Amino acid sequence: MVENNKEHNISEAEWEVMRIVWTLGESHAGDVIKQLQAKKAWSESTIKTLIGRLVKKGLLKTRKDGRRYVYAATVTQIEMMIQVTKEMMNHMCDMHKGQVLIEVLKEMPLSKADIATIEDELDHKKKDAPEMVACDCLASGQHYC
Repeated sequence: MVENNKEHNISEAEWEVMRIVWTLGESHAGDVIKQLQAKKAWSESTIKTLIGRLVKKGLLKTRKDGRRYVYAATVTQIEMMIQVTKEMMNHMCDMHKGQVLIEVLKEMPLSKADIATIEDELDHKKKDAPEMVACDCLASGQHYC
């Protein structure tokens, strides 16, 4: 998972930078700039600022390669996505999380392998699942909304 010393609250623009770095692996700033400018109308200085913010947040690491810096992610894309999703779900009522996941699944592109894994996980989870999940919005935790 994302380590505590890494800030994973990042902007949409920073996600774009991270997606490029995750895809390219280790990259020079020029590689990231080239890829992002092919997708976005962002200036070189804007992209460098975004890279700098991600380094400061601990999500990108740097190493010197001659006169240039090479950037690499310190967390995988999957780890980051899981952490951010868990945090978002922690703000939701437990009782409604299943409905949210169902709606997300309906719109999400999935491979046959992903679907098989989800089915296996659901079969495993079904064994210990309660008949109904209680609302956790109130202190008593006994309310069903």
